[in-house]
Amino acid sequence: MHLFQENAPSDHDAALAQLAIIDLGPYLKGEPGALEATAAEICRACETIGFFYISNHGVDEALIEATFEQSRRFHALPLGSKQALALDSDNLGYMAMNTSMQRHSTVHKATKPNQNESFFITHPRGPDHPDALSPRPFRGVNRWPDGLPGFREGVLDYFGALNALGQGLLPAFSVALGMEADFLAPSFANENNATLRMLHYPPTVIEDNDFGTAPHTDNSFMTILARMDVPGLAIRLPSGEWLSPPLVPGTFLVNIGNILRRMSNDRFMSTPHGVIVDGETDRYSLAYFHSPNPYETIKVAPSCITPDEPAAYEPRLYAELIHEFFSANYFHQKDHGSIKMENRYT
Repeated sequence: MHLFQENAPSDHDAALAQLAIIDLGPYLKGEPGALEATAAEICRACETIGFFYISNHGVDEALIEATFEQSRRFHALPLGSKQALALDSDNLGYMAMNTSMQRHSTVHKATKPNQNESFFITHPRGPDHPDALSPRPFRGVNRWPDGLPGFREGVLDYFGALNALGQGLLPAFSVALGMEADFLAPSFANENNATLRMLHYPPTVIEDNDFGTAPHTDNSFMTILARMDVPGLAIRLPSGEWLSPPLVPGTFLVNIGNILRRMSNDRFMSTPHGVIVDGETDRYSLAYFHSPNPYETIKVAPSCITPDEPAAYEPRLYAELIHEFFSANYFHQKDHGSIKMENRYT
């Protein structure tokens, strides 16, 4: 029996009731009072569990399904074709099976590599982009496989839709933090840090402390997750029990990450989660990570600081936090730990 089964909630329906389904329709239409109402729902969800569903999010279901098909096409390529796009120092490209480990995690002691493979992309930057002409860490250029017509265009369509959704949610998150609606906008300007990770999990081979993805918290501001109907994800409830959130048609599953938790002075929960794929069917998921520009300083929101609760975190350049996370979790980054990143920011 693995970790998720040993600590499964005794009353599944009661546990599931803790996951809100937030209807974004009125908010995205700009209806009166919708910003405040949506922000209140987000705040409540972030303070109690850190995961919630969003419905009426405006992303076409046909686009989501088409992107899953593009992911299957990519992962069906010969291994050599994928390895030609091996992850670079900006964590863009192909990550092979068993080449990452959640060593940055404070919620679980990982001893085995993760049993998944992934393809990472970010904003479409051409060779004449300023960050390509004068390379800066975490502002890399996508690379694409040969022999997959339509793949690049289809995946970028999905990335663009999710980036627009993430940017559109910033006013609600700003108000949820107790700030004005435009509070977060400057931190996400000039191409926010955004990554789409197209994951493929074969059935997990469980021998000892094995996972498709070991329990961890995300290093993003928020994650917007699309899943297929093969289960595997489990999230740790505040009680310590593990819940497998079911697929709710027409929704994305959203969780907040360590950056928003930091901004909220630990008011908001960055909830541990992981993946084990039981059975014999491969699992695919589309994890989109939405975060501030890497060269913005991450500070605790003034509304979350009081005389009794001073800021728990010093201001940090987000690029530094990305570097720490990458160096700990990805094998190809393990030799980069001594880089003085501050010397590469000018």
